[in-house]
Amino acid sequence: MTTYFEGIGRRKEATARVRIMQGSGKITVNDKPAEAYFNRVGDVEKVVAPVQAVGENPASLDITAVVDGGGVTGQSDAVQLGVARALVLMNPDLRQTLRRGGFLTRDARVKERKKPGLKRARKAPTYTKR
Repeated sequence: MTTYFEGIGRRKEATARVRIMQGSGKITVNDKPAEAYFNRVGDVEKVVAPVQAVGENPASLDITAVVDGGGVTGQSDAVQLGVARALVLMNPDLRQTLRRGGFLTRDARVKERKKPGLKRARKAPTYTKR
């Protein structure tokens, strides 16, 4: 059995459970290669960014992620946070480097709820005098 380090990342409505283990550099998201799952330019690079920031070779680690909820941006950011948290579990000395790079900060911005009497969270119906 291979040992792995697990980190959970969240962003908006997306949640990602990420596992990192020594391997050959395969990145899998929901049982698909990352290039097939994230088809936008730069999303796969965003997922690997914490690994590169600590000077680790991405080709020496296997990354497996199970992502649920949200959209493309939320999911890729959730996986990135999960990778960073798993790296800290793997080697606690990397915490300061990842913190400086902004990889351990959870982006707390979420959609604001709709208010009664308004069309959306803040959009009011058009005012008419008569």
